[in-house]
Amino acid sequence: MGRPAEGCDMRIVMGAQNCGFGPVSELVAVSRPLGGHERVFVGDGVAAVFARRNADAFDTVHDTGGMTRKAAAEVTDDLVRGSDHVISVMDAELVLRSVVARRPVTMVDSLFSFWQLTQPLAGIHERCATLPLSGFPAADQHLGGLSPHERVVAAHLLATHSVVQNFPGVAERAREFAALGVGPRMHRTGSITDSEGLRAVACVPAPEHDLLVNVGGFKNFLLDFGVNDDYMRLLHRWLPDLLRDWPRFRRVLVCGGPFGEGREQTVSAAGGTADCRLLRQRELLQVAASTPDQLLAPGLTALHESIALGRLPLAIHEQHYAHVFTMRALHGTRFGRMGSRFSDVVPGHPLPEDDLAGTVALVELAGRIRNDEELYARYRRTFNERIEHYVSLTPPQRQHGVEELAALLGGEAVHDVMTGILGTPRAA
Repeated sequence: MGRPAEGCDMRIVMGAQNCGFGPVSELVAVSRPLGGHERVFVGDGVAAVFARRNADAFDTVHDTGGMTRKAAAEVTDDLVRGSDHVISVMDAELVLRSVVARRPVTMVDSLFSFWQLTQPLAGIHERCATLPLSGFPAADQHLGGLSPHERVVAAHLLATHSVVQNFPGVAERAREFAALGVGPRMHRTGSITDSEGLRAVACVPAPEHDLLVNVGGFKNFLLDFGVNDDYMRLLHRWLPDLLRDWPRFRRVLVCGGPFGEGREQTVSAAGGTADCRLLRQRELLQVAASTPDQLLAPGLTALHESIALGRLPLAIHEQHYAHVFTMRALHGTRFGRMGSRFSDVVPGHPLPEDDLAGTVALVELAGRIRNDEELYARYRRTFNERIEHYVSLTPPQRQHGVEELAALLGGEAVHDVMTGILGTPRAA
């Protein structure tokens, strides 16, 4: 690969966990201020879709989708070996490839307290300490007994720097890491968001929409467009009823990954329209800044963006287990208490306390509700009750909801943290 392009300080290879838009949107937020370096994205799937959609955040985008696994690995390894630094947002494999290539690597994580361990942290640390560096296959096999969640934790232990976004439980897990006596340099931050883009939409025009429904990237290790998508099918059934039940919402924008790459559509009912499409990140920030009422799949990045814009959204029903975790952790806030939950529809429905099994259960529940007239009627009614409470909030109540989230989730600016790690000059 050679050295960085003339005028660039470092060549930084970047990737994100291929799980919804949260990780890759955080990568974009980290990347944008690093324009003095050569920023190289590598990845596939929904992460590559988002990176291509926001290609101005990178100097080069390498989409490995469509390649064989072997070819994609060779491209990634070649890029990593030719880098000066690697930044991974929750992509454990990219960290492992960087360690094997003996490149400095920063692991960025907004879900640090979420990862579930089935074995002691000390045992995972010991396995990391004895990691073979002869090649990726040997290193990967050495970590073979770890669950996907434990591999993310192992990636933190292996990384040169660990950058974690503040959230309930983060301080406790950070202390567990510190008790090991050795490990990465850990840095706690506030919002991992596009601060420059947020500042640019501080002064907004009159709203084009009455309601924003942000469903996020949706696609992850189980969910996909046309596969295990009962949640989206339920949402599609509900959209005409939203327009019928709420005449105040004449112009609705439904934004997210399921509506990208030729899947745009418009739903009309009762004189209102719901336009379903995927926007570029900064276009979405513009809409979020100007639209008075917002429904939000409870992903942390989108929530942090709402906080920065001074908007209190209403959480819609959980797509996957991480959303359940988030809503439980924020239950003490107005946002957490007023959010929609599938437990409103089917109280007492068993939910396995596991990422995969819990997500499978949520998919099955969405399918039951969509296909059962009685359950769907309850879904519609309870959803309307949540919306009615939300739209009745006064401006001071909404502002208080924003402020309590900001106080709970605040921390050092991520760009300041990355400046310290990379020695990046501050932007003028």
